[in-house]
Amino acid sequence: MSLQQPTNTPPRVAIVRTGLANLASVLAGLRRAGADPYVTESAADVEREDHVMLPGVGAFGPAMEMLDKHAITAPLKARIEAGRSTLCICLGQQLLARTSDESPGATGLSIVDRHVQRLPASVRVPHFGWNLVEPPPGARLITKGHAYFANSFCIAEPPEGWHAATTQHGIRFVAAMERGNVLTCQFHPELSGKWGLALLKRWLGTDQCEDDCEC
Repeated sequence: MSLQQPTNTPPRVAIVRTGLANLASVLAGLRRAGADPYVTESAADVEREDHVMLPGVGAFGPAMEMLDKHAITAPLKARIEAGRSTLCICLGQQLLARTSDESPGATGLSIVDRHVQRLPASVRVPHFGWNLVEPPPGARLITKGHAYFANSFCIAEPPEGWHAATTQHGIRFVAAMERGNVLTCQFHPELSGKWGLALLKRWLGTDQCEDDCEC
């Protein structure tokens, strides 16, 4: 009698709907990385799933209004502060801050004690295209490489308690951060080629390469 080999189940990823977002490319990127993603507005999904993504295209204030409308703010903040596996992309990284130049009067998740500032007028804004991500010592998920950025605002100063990578566009600012199983990216890993795909795989834990691995 032969034993049946167990099948590998792709990790489920709940993608939080924040209004305007590049959901098609995010869904495709996560699938390429070996995940089973879906879009949700449910606080219960944010509490239950092992992996949650906070995507980002849009504005700081309206995105926080969407999270508050669906009662997602509290469970999302709780899982990030507990170090549960969460990925925040572009605007998603900025939402971890207290406030933003983009939406005066709006309050973010306040997980990092930082204000999101507009990139300087001395450089092209929005900042579109490839730029070098320089990781800090001790980073587990973030490696050195080029990523695709699309941003007008940024967190300039790395917050305490995080491993923060940086990039340069007019000023040096935070390109990505990690703490435990929480990863945040000002850039779009799903649009950042093989390097971005490898980063998604490390976050998901699907990075054990096989013969057809793209990373």
